[in-house]
Amino acid sequence: MKTSIIFAVVLGLSVAVQAQEKVPIKLDYPKPPWGGNNSYNNNPPAIRDYKNLDPYPYDMPRPPILVSVGCDTLLSRGCKVTSSEDDDGGPVIGKLEYITDGVKEHDIDAYVEMGPGLQWIQIDLGSEKEIHAVCIWHYYYSQNLWVRNGRVYRDVIVQISNDANFKEGVVTVFNNDHDNSAGLGKGNDMEYIESNYGRPFAVDAIKGRYVRCYSRGNNENGMNHYTEVEVFGRDIAGKQQEMITP
Repeated sequence: MKTSIIFAVVLGLSVAVQAQEKVPIKLDYPKPPWGGNNSYNNNPPAIRDYKNLDPYPYDMPRPPILVSVGCDTLLSRGCKVTSSEDDDGGPVIGKLEYITDGVKEHDIDAYVEMGPGLQWIQIDLGSEKEIHAVCIWHYYYSQNLWVRNGRVYRDVIVQISNDANFKEGVVTVFNNDHDNSAGLGKGNDMEYIESNYGRPFAVDAIKGRYVRCYSRGNNENGMNHYTEVEVFGRDIAGKQQEMITP
């Protein structure tokens, strides 16, 4: 009896320690354009004077996102993508499948362009998942002669739900719409300059099947662009099966 109790206590402590262990989300960054130059030293006032612009250096990766062991799986690779333009014939440039294909280079076969105004893309993870991190790569090459690359996309909002129509159970996990111009609520996150490092952010173990990303044009034009979106977390069904398997 005592042996069984001791074994149970040790097993419980082992599980607790493992749950507390953290691992970094591994992001595969594309190479910066212009032969490796990722400099924005001469940003024009259109970007430099943004009052809601994130001061974090855009020419270096952000600190790694740490998650519990087993919660760092890339869930979105190859998943189906739909968009707000599906009823209008789809994107202006590219195919929606580019957004989850793992190709992040600035190439005509790697990015998607959607029309002006508030637009969204939606990733179907196939079943309900527990989401711990998201990283978005918008198109970041600039045609402005003042800068080598870099854009600021407006009203970047990311939501998670189990409802494909996003009418019920919607959780907003990122929102830099500081004036509610998108009509989805005022956000507290900051606008940022795009780069090959994308914009990763942590998610607090939100459960959902669908991930929807909004934007409303950028500082150069009204169009909306995506190169890649990655969603990280764990498979809930698989975890539950592990727990009940003798």
